[in-house]
Amino acid sequence: MEKMNQLLEIMKSLRNPDSGCPWDIEQKFSTIAPYTIEEAYEVADAIAREDMDELCSELGDLLFQVVYHSQMADEQGLFSFRDVTENINEKLIHRHPHVFGESEVTDAASQSLAWEAIKAQERSEKQGKAGQEQGLLNGINQAMPALARAQKLQSRAATVGFDWNETQTVLDKIKEELAEVEEEINSETQNAEKIEGEIGDLLFTCVNLARHFHIDSESAVRRTNRKFEKRFAYIEHSLRDQGTDMRDATLELMDKLWDEAKNKE
Repeated sequence: MEKMNQLLEIMKSLRNPDSGCPWDIEQKFSTIAPYTIEEAYEVADAIAREDMDELCSELGDLLFQVVYHSQMADEQGLFSFRDVTENINEKLIHRHPHVFGESEVTDAASQSLAWEAIKAQERSEKQGKAGQEQGLLNGINQAMPALARAQKLQSRAATVGFDWNETQTVLDKIKEELAEVEEEINSETQNAEKIEGEIGDLLFTCVNLARHFHIDSESAVRRTNRKFEKRFAYIEHSLRDQGTDMRDATLELMDKLWDEAKNKE
């Protein structure tokens, strides 16, 4: 608690209009938000690389983002860091009645269903207070990465049975969407907007396939990105060792080196 209080005091000092840091004083919620997102991704990256020392550091950076936003809100009389912690404490207790109340759950799957039911009730109450139409898909953050948001939309819709029951059905849908992409590409009146739409449909269905196997689509693509980087770096190093400029290398040669990199994994 002592270290937490120290962090809060450091943040106040940075934002002090008379003696603080000029850069920190100038910031507002909208200018800090991109850094908050970046720090969250750096936490995810450290976890993916299983670098626990880096994870410790990145979690500190992410915590600082929470403190930063809380300080700016406190200055405007909106809420304080204490309010943030009280809010999450109340939320966690409310969403875990099997731990802090009388409810019982038998396994993780049952808990997930109960969790979604409680969150649905909270959304309904929140939308009611705000005078909003109570839609099942309301409140899913528009700023989320597209793949993550697609998965969230599908998961939310699945809670009322709007979902395919079998994996094969999803695979068949992927084939159908791929055929539609090919049809648009080969159309005599090729239309870039329609091609984009069909590719979007294909990606959306691929997310659904990942969800059926309890795979996080964002994590899957991040892993593939790292794999691509590693293999491409092998091509670069190999060509450099051969004294060949990448711009002069043939695609056949680069494909051969790509296969070598793949076989070494």
